[in-house]
Amino acid sequence: MNKKYKFVVGVALMTAAIAYLIVAAVRTTSEYYLTVNEAQQRRTELAGQMVRVAGRVAPGNITWDAASLTLAFSIVQPPQATQTGVQKVAINDVAPASFRVIARGQPKPDMFAVGRDVIVEGRLGADGTIEARQVLTSCPSKYSPEKTS
Repeated sequence: MNKKYKFVVGVALMTAAIAYLIVAAVRTTSEYYLTVNEAQQRRTELAGQMVRVAGRVAPGNITWDAASLTLAFSIVQPPQATQTGVQKVAINDVAPASFRVIARGQPKPDMFAVGRDVIVEGRLGADGTIEARQVLTSCPSKYSPEKTS
């Protein structure tokens, strides 16, 4: 009985150790992102921390310096699609949430453009600027061929 007891205890300890390693690995490797609105609501709490924010590239404010590999742009919350295709806007919405993004030392993503959905990973500054270490673009949800004339 003594050997059987030692064997059961040994198997239980190894099973517990393996389970702990799996849980710890999943916790540290699983990453999620915040929407622009969620990040705006938690801005003071997240200031100075690494964040992942998903948004849409706002028109009219993209600057790209190829010499220094510096990309600067703003992201906003994408509109919510409804069954009628029209976005519902609350009366108390004064200005849409947005963040200024500055990515240095990396090439501009190939599919980067105005109106494109992006996920920005970087450090959120107290002034609302995200110093991005990575900018990921997503493919368009619907393929549309280029129009030729």
